[in-house]
Amino acid sequence: MHAAARAGRDRFRVATVDHALRPGSADEALGVGRLATELGLVHTILTWDAPRHGSRIQASARGARYRLLTDHAAGIGAGLILTAHTLDDQAETVLMRLIAGSGPSGLAGMREERVLAPGIRLVRPFLSLSKADLVAYCEMHRLPFLRDPSNTDERFTRARLRRLLPLLAEEGLNAARLARLAVRAGRDDAALRQRAEAVLSEITRTDEAALRLDGLRLRREPCAIVLRVVDAALDTVAPAHEAPVPKRLERLEALVLDALLPALAEGRALRRTLRGVLIEADGEGTIRLVAAPPRRARDRRR
Repeated sequence: MHAAARAGRDRFRVATVDHALRPGSADEALGVGRLATELGLVHTILTWDAPRHGSRIQASARGARYRLLTDHAAGIGAGLILTAHTLDDQAETVLMRLIAGSGPSGLAGMREERVLAPGIRLVRPFLSLSKADLVAYCEMHRLPFLRDPSNTDERFTRARLRRLLPLLAEEGLNAARLARLAVRAGRDDAALRQRAEAVLSEITRTDEAALRLDGLRLRREPCAIVLRVVDAALDTVAPAHEAPVPKRLERLEALVLDALLPALAEGRALRRTLRGVLIEADGEGTIRLVAAPPRRARDRRR
């Protein structure tokens, strides 16, 4: 906010998302508002008031946060959403995904920039700065700042990993090196994604009912490209009536490497379902993807 105020008050608006997950969060949001007012910036509090349930509360809160910010940006005509994620946050993200067994896309961590909605981009300008750098800036300019208690709440994976980072740093795996891994993985991911997009465009045959792929052409590509092509095809066909399904690389690998590619090589028919999409190979080299019936409808037929 301090940098925004110095760059031009009329160009920026401040928004705080109150997830209402712990006592004191509303007061903290009001405190941010007071500081914004002192700096001459317009401030808005966005409150997440949806039901909380399940074990993935932080993931749910993160999704809600970006939905609220995107809707607010659209409402005020803003094209950019800036967040204060730091190099330390990036290192934690990469470590979490490494433990989860992610591929290059996951190890690329948080992108410096990505599209949230048509005309609205998320930008992380501090991703190359350490948290210590930002704290030092606040102290130098006598700016108050908050420490989120959930950062040390070891019920959450990220907090437990944060405690381990100093031990890893002693062995040479510090935040800077983890962030560097993200940059390198991001380069590889971009190259693989570009090739996969080109291949998908080349082999796609659409009709009114389904997405059809030339499987004989697809199987000539390296496995890494085939995985990404099928992943992108699944995203294209995934039904809007289904709740978003968390991606699991192992499930995609099982479909493509253990089932689809062998079926194409042997000229066998195949029928599988993944992420709400029915995938069929006809035994002659054509792959057909169509939205599977809604779960309730399938259940009624059993």
